[in-house]
Amino acid sequence: SISCQICEHILADPVETTCRHLFCRTCILKCIKVMGSYCPSCWYPCFPTDLVTPVKSFLNVLDSLGIRCPVKECDEEILHGKYGQHLSSHKEMKDRELYCHINKGGRPRQHLLSLTRRAQKHRLRELKRQVKAFAEKEEGGDIKAVCMTLFLLALRAKNEHRQADELEAIMQGRGSGLHPAVCLAIRVNTFLSCSQYHKMYRTVKAVTGRQIFQPLHALRTAEKALLPGYHPFEWKPPLKNVSTNTEVGIIDGLSGLPLSIDDYPVDTIAKRFRYDAALVCALKDMEEEILEGMKAKNLDDYLNGPFTVVVKESCDGMGDVSEKHGSGPAVPEKAVRFSFTVMNIAIALGKESKRIFEEVKPNSELCCKPLCLMLADESDHETLTAILSPLIAEREA
Repeated sequence: SISCQICEHILADPVETTCRHLFCRTCILKCIKVMGSYCPSCWYPCFPTDLVTPVKSFLNVLDSLGIRCPVKECDEEILHGKYGQHLSSHKEMKDRELYCHINKGGRPRQHLLSLTRRAQKHRLRELKRQVKAFAEKEEGGDIKAVCMTLFLLALRAKNEHRQADELEAIMQGRGSGLHPAVCLAIRVNTFLSCSQYHKMYRTVKAVTGRQIFQPLHALRTAEKALLPGYHPFEWKPPLKNVSTNTEVGIIDGLSGLPLSIDDYPVDTIAKRFRYDAALVCALKDMEEEILEGMKAKNLDDYLNGPFTVVVKESCDGMGDVSEKHGSGPAVPEKAVRFSFTVMNIAIALGKESKRIFEEVKPNSELCCKPLCLMLADESDHETLTAILSPLIAEREA
């Protein structure tokens, strides 16, 4: 085809996309700027840097087309390739401005997308007035909803369902972006450092023009909400020998320990959560599942319990975690993790109890809540006992 698929006129300064479609250079550049980095014909990803000049044989065919000069009092027929040169030969500028729109029998008018914003507003002013009148009459003045619905229906009619789904998500307030907690899970599971994640976030945003991944500060906020020590709670009666302060996050597992245990030097690193704070955080995460279980058993009237929560604890070695390169602190090359899993939750009804939650995969790492992580050998009972003793005391309390 020798016509641009955007403005539908004869190609002016033609360029070819990677998907082999042809456009005027100005048309495709403005279209990419307005609609995003996609080919308007097939929606294949397309960037300004991908645009190339078509093959010479095609350009020769295009330049050899005969066209009639639209300038007044000049009906000369010239070759398309020499049209610019011929136009510049007209001495008076006034003659250059005597182009007519296609509906007046002259040069075709420019495509809507290739116009400036001011020109677009001018061309669509009558349609805008009609839409405004309809919105005020039928939809309580919600012009935005009317326009978005029109656009949605147009996309569906053209089978552009991917774009339509994205627009529908935006209309429903969901957007195309991922939730910060999902982004955090992706960062943790793919072992990305903060700088690596930030680089990925910037690249995706620059390439797609959308904020699909969330910035690091949003991830940090989500992380605080997911870690123990974020949700306030109160024990009745208060726990013995346990602080009433609930804003406790990650604790140093060695705090309060002497430098040596039975003449054995404590050269290790340990980080842990407070037992009760971790348990509350786990139950808070399961809130929806607990409420669904109560609804399924018609126990909506028993929101205040009493609940029986069965917890399984596990302490297992994580194998060799030695630093392969670099010179970190002199610590054991093995790690041990102490964790718990909420096995089931029941409500006591007189002499019987009704189970409202049961862990389907109790051995899955997805339901395993970490309590303490330490660099220690699992066979080193003295160090394990010293580090885990405060945890056990908190559990007994």
